[in-house]
Amino acid sequence: MIKKKIILKKAPNFKLQSTSGNFVELKKIKNKYIVIYFYPKDDTPGCTLETKDFNFLLPKFKKLDCMIIGISKDDIKSHNKFKKKYNVKFELLSDEKKDVIKAYKVWGKKKFMGREFMGLIRSTFLIKNNKIIKEWRSVKVKDHAQEVLDFIKNY
Repeated sequence: MIKKKIILKKAPNFKLQSTSGNFVELKKIKNKYIVIYFYPKDDTPGCTLETKDFNFLLPKFKKLDCMIIGISKDDIKSHNKFKKKYNVKFELLSDEKKDVIKAYKVWGKKKFMGREFMGLIRSTFLIKNNKIIKEWRSVKVKDHAQEVLDFIKNY
């Protein structure tokens, strides 16, 4: 039997301001797993549902030594308002310059109501030892957080 070799991609490092008032640098995080989900905009229906789902499942992620991080191009003031409104218990990071968004290749052409525009494509990355071990691109919000949790449990 030939065992397939899994090729892991190095996760682009970043250092972004967080809702805790500190800067979060990927390579300095010591958790076994890190889930980074990129979402288009604070306090919009899909982004709110996705954030609330990750927040609800946070204790289960923590049991697996997994840190959750949300990133969008919204500023810290917007993130703090969003975090407070929904009692979000993990960090939201601000990437106003879109450097990290572009490094993870989640900025691209989107279509909505027959119109094309550039925007953030909802995506999630699972990282272990600074390597991306799983990517979810063009995410559908419903049950996504549970899908990520199930993947980690079975990894």
